[in-house]
Amino acid sequence: MHIPGHVIDAPTSFAAGGVAAGFVAVAVHKARQDDLGSRAAMTALVGAFVFASQMLNFPVAGGTSGHMLGGLLAAVLLGPWLGSLAVSSVLVVQCVLYGDGAVTALGLNIVNMAVVPAFAAYGLFLLARRALPADRRSVLLATAMASFASVVLAALAFTVEYAVGGNGAASITTAAVAMVRVHVLIGLGEAAIATLTVAAVLATRPDLVFGARDLDRPLRGAALGAR
Repeated sequence: MHIPGHVIDAPTSFAAGGVAAGFVAVAVHKARQDDLGSRAAMTALVGAFVFASQMLNFPVAGGTSGHMLGGLLAAVLLGPWLGSLAVSSVLVVQCVLYGDGAVTALGLNIVNMAVVPAFAAYGLFLLARRALPADRRSVLLATAMASFASVVLAALAFTVEYAVGGNGAASITTAAVAMVRVHVLIGLGEAAIATLTVAAVLATRPDLVFGARDLDRPLRGAALGAR
């Protein structure tokens, strides 16, 4: 999913860089407003987990491989603003230190792997939560569905970018079919990893799951009533 520098032209890459920079700036502002200091350790932990997960590739089909994006998982655990900030930080480190994706394509990669999953896919997560019963199973089901969707949405975002400023090495239809076909399979792995991770956190520290805050309130109210 990391885009190299020669695939998308400079104007499109720079435009995506502006969009990414805007989202990161607002995310930093939101983090300050929401007292990031109280959740700094959790943010760092989620960022480290996403970083490690993205370093692990798994076989998909036709000799290709994929890795976790982590944007939706970060949003469920931290909220969309902190989640997108955590994944953006991971992408910057990967680009600068490991050469994953060109510097000129960093904005594109942040949009596709941080912004789209943390906002568009998280919106689907919230819709699923509203449609399902308010319990932990529904949180996990919503996580699985939105995680899968986040990968497909990221692939579609790349297709749009390619349609606007692609190098023309392949037709738009060919690129779209290839991206979606492969990333549907990657999405299954993403859904499994994200769901298992959220399940583990829910089982031990449900108060740390941003996307399940509504489940924590009744529990606290019952505990106070028992006193």
